[in-house]
Amino acid sequence: MQIRVLAFVLAGGKGTRLYPLTKERAKPAVPFGGQYRIIDFVLSNLVNSGVYSTYVLIQFKSQSLLQHLAEGWETGGLLKSNFIIPVPAQMRAPGETWYRGTADAIYQNINLIEQADPHLVLIFGADHIYRMNIREMIEYHELKRAQCTVAAIPVEMKLSKEFGAIETTSDGTIRAFHEKKEEVPSTPGNPDMFLASMGNYIFSTGLLLRELYADAENENSSHDFGRDILPNLIGRSEMYAYDFQTNRIPGDPEGVEPYWRDVGTLDAYYNASMDLRAVVPALNLYNRQWPLRTAGYGDPPVKFTFDEEGRRGQAIDSIVAPGTIMSGGSVKTSVIGRGVKVHTGAMVEDSVIFDNCDIGRHSKIRKAILDKNVRVPEGTTIGYDLVKDSQLYHVTESGIVVIEGRRSRVEISGIQV
Repeated sequence: MQIRVLAFVLAGGKGTRLYPLTKERAKPAVPFGGQYRIIDFVLSNLVNSGVYSTYVLIQFKSQSLLQHLAEGWETGGLLKSNFIIPVPAQMRAPGETWYRGTADAIYQNINLIEQADPHLVLIFGADHIYRMNIREMIEYHELKRAQCTVAAIPVEMKLSKEFGAIETTSDGTIRAFHEKKEEVPSTPGNPDMFLASMGNYIFSTGLLLRELYADAENENSSHDFGRDILPNLIGRSEMYAYDFQTNRIPGDPEGVEPYWRDVGTLDAYYNASMDLRAVVPALNLYNRQWPLRTAGYGDPPVKFTFDEEGRRGQAIDSIVAPGTIMSGGSVKTSVIGRGVKVHTGAMVEDSVIFDNCDIGRHSKIRKAILDKNVRVPEGTTIGYDLVKDSQLYHVTESGIVVIEGRRSRVEISGIQV
């Protein structure tokens, strides 16, 4: 049986805890891994899994995200069923409001579901770094004859206030939700962990439409899947938790643990970026059977110049994106974006450098995140005196220095007069 599947990607988040990286962009548009954006992960997972019909719901500070989708993800051609289409907030609700919650975001675009008439609706977030074979979750949903399936993963108990916790029976049936509470039930046999919702859902279309219409009429609802829709389904519908730890990616070696990170804070974002530096990274970007897709910018190869003492272009244990020039400077254990220039005698360590940054001669940078287009003057030190840095930049409690970027110049055409 061929199953008609329609996907929605919720990509309207503000990402306030990632400020200043989200000053000019929505969280899903934040760069990651040198040449990617956070949203590339969920979109790649969908396409690699054979899900080709996707609406991306956007809202806050969406220009950067729209441009990225246009340059790398919007498709068209003979197969009209293959599309990735951004959908701005259209205020279709009677009150003409912005999205009031995740469920309201789908409800305000309910016409897209009704027009497509799918068997299943996938609702996935765009805020996480992970690889997932979504086809296996769909197969699980069908095997269980579920009406709703929620992807779940064990998380440390100390993070219980940041996630929705799921309580299940031995066969995976969901029997309770605990939305971002300090005390939640632990996983069987491990009191230090609890089962967290990943914010990825599969719904049978009939159930979803019925619940969305009922929720929209409920004045006491916050119109959110985790707080309202899912808890209200307990005991009324077949709802199961899909164990993400059982998910397997084609092309990965046997025994590789599934990778999923919530990068909702600067520290979490930094740590996930640093994961990429490992000799055998937990997040494998090099599996050709499961490519991480992004916009193709046509950048030239990375260039390393000079080989003299104190003036050696090199990168060690690092990720370096195309278009970067190591012009006599050194990079260690860092993630470097596109079009970066590292000049003579400069040293960058344990840092994340976004596109088009210019690292001046003999400057020293460690444990920092530099947003796009930052210019570091010659002889500058960053990350060595946090008291001084905190007067100039944003410094996290763990000592990561975050430097706000500059807006990119937009080239426009001219008219001969």
